[in-house]
Amino acid sequence: MRDIAVFSGTAHPDLAAEICAHLGVPLHPVRVSRFANDCLEVQLQANCRERDVFLIQPLVPPVQENLVELLLMIDAARGASAGRITVVLPHYAYARSDKKDAPRISIGARLVADLLVSAGADRVLAMTLHSPQVHGFFSVPVDHLHALRELATHFRRYDLSNTVVVSPDLGNAKEAAAFARLLGTPVAAGAKQRFSDDLVKISAVIGEVTDRDVIVLDDEIAKGSTVVELMEHLRGLKVRSIRLACTHGLFSGDALQRLSDQDGVLEIVCTNTVPIADSKRVPKLQVLSVAPALSEAMRRIHNGESVSALFA
Repeated sequence: MRDIAVFSGTAHPDLAAEICAHLGVPLHPVRVSRFANDCLEVQLQANCRERDVFLIQPLVPPVQENLVELLLMIDAARGASAGRITVVLPHYAYARSDKKDAPRISIGARLVADLLVSAGADRVLAMTLHSPQVHGFFSVPVDHLHALRELATHFRRYDLSNTVVVSPDLGNAKEAAAFARLLGTPVAAGAKQRFSDDLVKISAVIGEVTDRDVIVLDDEIAKGSTVVELMEHLRGLKVRSIRLACTHGLFSGDALQRLSDQDGVLEIVCTNTVPIADSKRVPKLQVLSVAPALSEAMRRIHNGESVSALFA
């Protein structure tokens, strides 16, 4: 069995350190420097030869900078004769660019997947991809985790007898239905139409939500435009309370504070797949750790065990 070697880029070193603590292995250092012409250079500062190398790097802002850093880490590991290179992507930002929904538009999710494989990635470990088809954009094995168990464990602390899980749109309804099954609650969904990145319109909510406690579940929250639009409809339908839940709490700009200030919002729950700068300044925010899930998946990959068994 190969030795394991774990490295982290600069995107989210705190999560990488927590993962390594659960694995009981050191987080090896990486030197990232910049040439005078602004090009990056990466050096993995530990032996990789014939080792099982894991590179942890969520694609978070600055996304392009972190992507190039990850590609250089992969290339460095391949050049150092790593036995196998697994890219750990807690957040794959380009997953949102997954279809041609306008003329002459790029499909970034597929292109970036090709870049990672061309750089030398042998395997990918991802968390809550934006849509199921992104899994198929990679030509190497992908282990696709979700954070529904962590979120469900958190919400089971409450009385859920009058609760309904609401998906902001029909595209996320399957995940919302799976989450509702874990909680033993009904599910509803918004009928959404997107006009631009920050302009959406929800025409109706499909399902019974009146006089219910609502948990709004989405895969990620960035600007929060969809969630704000949905909450206006929910308040019009006279829900009792609203809790927001997502895997990737991107919260760009003032989104986190704006969501926290919305009428009826009791709590905002996300995971630590991405770093959250304002987490301690918003009392309603709860951040759950996915480090145990990622570390267990990495252990199973290393030992050749089933990763899908984590969801049994």
